[in-house]
Parts: sequence; C-alpha cells; structure tokens
Amino acid sequence: MKFDPISLAFAVVLSMTGNAPAQQLDNRQIIDSLGELQGAAPAVDLALLNEELNAHLGQGVAQLPHWSTLATLPQFAVEVDFENDSIAIEPSSYRNVGVIADALHYPRLLPYRFLVVGHSSATGGAEHNLKLSAERAKAIADALTTTFGVAPQRIYSLGVGQEWPIDAADPGAAANRRVQLINLGP
Repeated sequence: MKFDPISLAFAVVLSMTGNAPAQQLDNRQIIDSLGELQGAAPAVDLALLNEELNAHLGQGVAQLPHWSTLATLPQFAVEVDFENDSIAIEPSSYRNVGVIADALHYPRLLPYRFLVVGHSSATGGAEHNLKLSAERAKAIADALTTTFGVAPQRIYSLGVGQEWPIDAADPGAAANRRVQLINLGP
C-alpha cells in the first residue's frame, strides 16, 4: 500500500514553522475527524513502530508495514508553532492545544486513545530531526495531560523526524514540520 498523505481526508498539517498566524478552529472539527473510527481499530504497537523507524532511519517509513497502518486511522492536525529548533510551544499556539484538549474531553472521544506523532523537515541531520520531533510530540502530549487534564493513559507520543514527509517532493518544506493526532481506538 503506497502512502499518499494528500488522500487522507483527516490529515491536516500541524505546522511548526512559527511563520503563520494560528489557524482558527473549533473542537467540532476535531471531534468529527477523530470520531470517524470505522469498526475495530488495528493494533498499533509503538515498540514495533520505533523498531522499524530506527532500522530504516534516513530511508523513510511510509511504506513499512506498521507505519502504513497508521495512515488508515482517523487523524487530525492543527497548527501549533514552536520556537526555532526548540520544544517550547509558542504562547499563541496554546489556544489550539486547548481546543484539541476540549475535543478530547468530549464524550464521543472519551473511549479512545490517541497518538501524537511529531515530524520534521529534512533541513537538519536525520538523528537531530528524530530527537527534536520526539521532543515536540512529547511537549504536546505533556501539555494535553498536565495543563489541560487529558488522562495520561489516553495519550502517547512518538517522533519520526523527517521519515514521513507530507511533501515528499520538497523534503525541506515547512509543511513537513508537523504533529499529527491519530485515533488508536479504544
């Protein structure tokens, strides 16, 4: 199965560029997108995802079996800006993180677990990008669980660096610096 990020109806880029004003959204958009889980969710093993990622660092992960499973799950992304080469969430982006948290508190989404996946562009080294993307994903997960009170057992984080670009034609594109929120099922 070839991963085509443009064909994912629920994938919207969570930008980490710091150049654009915060995207206006409401929790209804998130609830509608993430609540569209059809049938039982496939099992997602974070350890296997990490194993595949580390074994293929610098080669991409979209075609790998466990990663292509993620592409089939309901997902949503929203703009969240970080300070340059940092895990510090820009103050202007806390509104959007709060909207995500509000949506995750909605009764329709309460039974579900979510994966926060951090991505980077290919402007730095693969190892640096992997570390930064993991730290940014964790920063979002921490904000959701500590600041906004989402139950920690519902939120997981994972960084993939530059290995799963949304704009494969331009690996250095700002659109590749993003975080996805993926519904892992109950």
